Amino acid sequence: MLTQLITATGVLALLTLVPGPDMAIVTKRAVSRGRADGLRTVGGIALGLLLWGTLTVAGLAALLAASAGVYLAVKLAGAAYLAWLGLQSLRHAGRERPLPSGQGTGSAWRTGLLANALNPKIAVFYTGLLPTLAPSGLRPAAGMALLVLVHVLLSVLWLGSYVYVLSRARHFFARPRVRATLDRLTGVVLIAFGIRVATAAS
Repeated sequence: MLTQLITATGVLALLTLVPGPDMAIVTKRAVSRGRADGLRTVGGIALGLLLWGTLTVAGLAALLAASAGVYLAVKLAGAAYLAWLGLQSLRHAGRERPLPSGQGTGSAWRTGLLANALNPKIAVFYTGLLPTLAPSGLRPAAGMALLVLVHVLLSVLWLGSYVYVLSRARHFFARPRVRATLDRLTGVVLIAFGIRVATAAS
């Protein structure tokens, strides 16, 4: 069982390292609002993964993945949300300033949570991949729950470390020209991910 768990962890780690919407969102929040805001965004992302993980273990995510109408609705909502974040980044390119301490904390959590809660691809990923990776020595539900926790932990460690690296170089990103360029780039990337989500096959 230990060998299977190590193998599954390796697969999940590789998938976690692949850049996606989460990294783009974390980049935007960490650079524009600071380390604490970036970490809160990571926390929201983790909650989104836990939500889909819970639905997967309960068997509800498989029903969503199998329902074309519901899947399409969630997919389009997620795509629209990513596109909206991208447009906001383009609109405020170079103009946003860090919020005073203690303000806007809910927004960071909500941004991370919604980005994953409105991404049905996670449901497909969990229901399609986790059963094949779950250790055979555990009950299927327990094995999948364990792998969900492993994936959440890997995501938090990776994105949290990424936030730390960004914060160390924040003086560079604070330069107006660099800031504006990064805002525009992040905006384009988020819109591109939104289009990709909207047009991807189920």
